Amino acid sequence: MLDVKGLNAFYGEARALRDVDLRVDDGEIVGVVGPNGAGKTTLVNTLAGLLTDREGEIVLDGVDLTHLASHKVCDHGVAIVPEGRRVFAGMSVRDNLSIGAYRRSARASQSERLAMVYELFPVLRSRERQRAGTLSGGEQQMLAIGRALMSEPRLLLLDEPSLGLAPVMTDTLFDALQEINGAGVSMLLVEQNVTRALAISQRGYLLSEGSVLRSGAAQAMLDNPEVQRVCLGI
Repeated sequence: MLDVKGLNAFYGEARALRDVDLRVDDGEIVGVVGPNGAGKTTLVNTLAGLLTDREGEIVLDGVDLTHLASHKVCDHGVAIVPEGRRVFAGMSVRDNLSIGAYRRSARASQSERLAMVYELFPVLRSRERQRAGTLSGGEQQMLAIGRALMSEPRLLLLDEPSLGLAPVMTDTLFDALQEINGAGVSMLLVEQNVTRALAISQRGYLLSEGSVLRSGAAQAMLDNPEVQRVCLGI
């Protein structure tokens, strides 16, 4: 589904990604793990079209997205759940979700998508008139995921969805991600919580200093000494 080859990304003169190759097959959850500063957020932002100083190939279902602006990337069915949630704090839960359905193709099914998000995260229905900034961290993460789902994505890019959350909320969110994936949405999951990320992934990549050090089946990655050393300090 997603095929990335020789991807480089730059912040001015500094190269943040170095010849990254990866793929996400249709229906997969693929985990990208690595330490702080590995380039994980840069990878997500580059794939989403938010970081424009880039080289290489980003191809989705045969369509070259490499040089497209972020809104055009979204038009091809890619949605991002950014690090830090980035909800519109002064707007209601309902309005935050409605903003997610700005794609022309998503507007026609907005009511159905909204019902699906509320079924997935019932707390958002009960608080739909509440300002997003008054939600708990976990509820804001649910809202960020729900907002992305409103655009009818085929590929979801998730950047550190468990960051700063209590274990019980992390469990709830990872259960929801598996349910979303079961409904046919492929995912690239960037996470520092290596164990949880690879537990729900089919395959994984180890990113360090902007380069892919290792890739393979998720369980094999979790058992790999290099992954344990780089990510877990074992």
